[in-house]
Amino acid sequence: MRAGIFDSGIGGVSVLKSLMDSKIFAEMIYYGDTARVPYGSKDKETIIKYSLEALEFFAPFELDYLVVACNTVSAYALESMRAKASYPIIGVVDSGVLALQNALQDKDSPILIIATQATTVSQVYPLALNNLGYHNTTSIATPLFVPFVEEGILEGEFLHQCLHHYFKDLQTPPKAIILGCTHYPFIAQEIKSYFKGETLLIHSGEAIVEYLRSQGIYDIHHQTQVEFFSSENSEKLKLIAQKLLAL
Repeated sequence: MRAGIFDSGIGGVSVLKSLMDSKIFAEMIYYGDTARVPYGSKDKETIIKYSLEALEFFAPFELDYLVVACNTVSAYALESMRAKASYPIIGVVDSGVLALQNALQDKDSPILIIATQATTVSQVYPLALNNLGYHNTTSIATPLFVPFVEEGILEGEFLHQCLHHYFKDLQTPPKAIILGCTHYPFIAQEIKSYFKGETLLIHSGEAIVEYLRSQGIYDIHHQTQVEFFSSENSEKLKLIAQKLLAL
C-alpha cells in the first residue's frame, strides 16, 4: 500500500517515523508545504485553501491513504479535503483523542493540550475530550516550539527558557499532555524532563499507528520506501528529515 503524508513543514516527520517503524505501508510520499509554514498562525479559509492545493499535489501518486500529519489542517480542513479525495484521509486529532482515551482511564485527571494558535482557538481537542467525559483540560498555544524544531534546535538553554515561558503559570502538573502539533514529539524528552518525567505524553505518530491498527490495517512490509517533496527547497527538507529520523 502507498500512503501520502502531508504537513505544513517538517513536523510531520514525527508521524512518518512512527509509520516507518510500524511497517504498515510499502511506500510513503511526504509533502511539506515549507514555503508557507507555519499554518498555525493563518485563518481558516487560508488553511483550507492551502490544504486543497496539497491534495492536488498528491493526485499523480495513486494513494491508498493520506495521513494529514498536521493538527491545524486536521482541525479546519479535513472535511473539505475528504470531499475532494477518492481515498481515505486520516487526521491526527481523532487519533490523538483515541490514544488518550486508551491510555488514561481516570477522567478527572488534569490534561494539558499544547498546540499552535489556530488549533488552540479551534477547541477541537477540549470539545472531543469533553464529549468523552474528560472535563479537566487546559489548552495552551505554544507556537514558538515550531520554529525551534524547523531550525533543528531540540535541546539547550533557549528551548528551556521557552518551556518555562509557556508552563510557568500551570497550577497543577498535568497527568497527560497531548502534543497537539506534530513538531512537538521532537522535543518530547525536554517537555517530559520539565515535568520531572511524571507526565504521559500523547504522540501523534504513535496515535496514528494505533488508529490504523484499530481499523484492521496490518499490512507488514520489511522495508518502507519514502520520497520527500516540499513546496520550497526539497533538498533542505530531505536533509533535516533524515536527521530527525535518525533520532
